[in-house]
Amino acid sequence: MNLTKTAASQHSKTYEMTVTALMTAVTCILAPLSIPIGPVPISFTNLAIYLSLYLLGWKRGTISYLVYLLIGLVGVPVFSGFTGGYIIGFIAMAIIAGLVIDKCHKRWMQLLGMIVGTIVCYAFGTAWFCISADYTVGAALAVCVIPFIPADLIKMVIAMIIGPEIKKRIH
Repeated sequence: MNLTKTAASQHSKTYEMTVTALMTAVTCILAPLSIPIGPVPISFTNLAIYLSLYLLGWKRGTISYLVYLLIGLVGVPVFSGFTGGYIIGFIAMAIIAGLVIDKCHKRWMQLLGMIVGTIVCYAFGTAWFCISADYTVGAALAVCVIPFIPADLIKMVIAMIIGPEIKKRIH
């Protein structure tokens, strides 16, 4: 009996580490793909994070992002540009959205969690942009937040649709 539990535990840990590494790799691939629309590009980083949260839960999803962050900080070109505060804001976004996705099974609550997490990420990024580019808050919102809302909502819906389906198929 103990041998069976140990084997199952090892399989579970191996699976979790493998999927965490896989989602880190997905983030490294998707994040640099960006659409330049101004001083801040449209990035696919948040889509990768949302998918990680559905597949891994908030803890491992956040760890997956942190590993990606470390890979970028050591010089591997995985960032979508110099987006400072957003890079830090994604940590808070992962935690907030991930906790809601883990705890609430109603889709509208999960969407709300992703929206709140994204708002916090926007706050970090906009504050950083205001300081580094010497913009007013209103001007920064006009270039760093408002143009991104429709695409970010679409990415959230995509993650809500395909995240649980992928998890069912690989679990």
